[in-house]
Amino acid sequence: MTEVLLASFLVMLVSLSGKLITWRGIGPLIERNLHFLVSSAAGVLLVVAWNLSFEIVEEAGSFAAGLPWIAIGAVVVLIAFQYVPQFHHHHEEGEQPHSRIDANRVLASDAIHNIGDGIVIVVSFAASSVIGVASTLSIMVHELLQEISEFFVLREAGLPVRTALVWNFITSSSILIGTLGSFFLLAQFQALEVPLLGLSVGAYLVVVFNDLLPHSLSGMRGGRHILTHLLFFAAGLAIMFVIVTLIPEVKPEGDESIALIAAHEMV
Repeated sequence: MTEVLLASFLVMLVSLSGKLITWRGIGPLIERNLHFLVSSAAGVLLVVAWNLSFEIVEEAGSFAAGLPWIAIGAVVVLIAFQYVPQFHHHHEEGEQPHSRIDANRVLASDAIHNIGDGIVIVVSFAASSVIGVASTLSIMVHELLQEISEFFVLREAGLPVRTALVWNFITSSSILIGTLGSFFLLAQFQALEVPLLGLSVGAYLVVVFNDLLPHSLSGMRGGRHILTHLLFFAAGLAIMFVIVTLIPEVKPEGDESIALIAAHEMV
């Protein structure tokens, strides 16, 4: 329980990253290069999705057992992109000013997104410490981009800096709904681990191939620009691969399993 709560609170702290863009000299630099960071985030999430897929094989005995859940996760997130306004927002330099309605939509969409992040954190730590840490880091990287973009929206909608940061933090706290809910759900129904792993993989793949990579491709201008995007993407892949390789793997077994820990705490 401690590790998933700590991971969730670290993600919540990232919601304050919007303050970075108010620092003199740093804000314009971040705004100009945000699309490169999106390419890097795509590489990070791909490595995590790959490792989550291996956990499905290890837990279920075959990748095929997780395929239906991967498909369901992908469809759910695709529907969210289609029908939930601003489900993911990546601020672009020079885009149209945002209204208060846009701000409310971004906050509501981000709350839903954060609940899903909480579920991913729990099921990742249930698989192993390596996947748990890797998933937490990938969520923090993605959340950094999301929160900076969200901060731009809130500021353009007329909210003061402090108010925008407070609302970002309040919205990010919805991750605890996903964390606590899925933690105790796994305690009662441990068979849900493979389905939740599959849903997480499907969601990650859609975020990468339907959101992050298309966003990067649409922003490419000229050979040098494309090369920079590729370097950032490769850096994201390499950094996350090194992290996953170096972290010693500890699997929750026996009396360390999430199910037994949660059952003990409920007693």
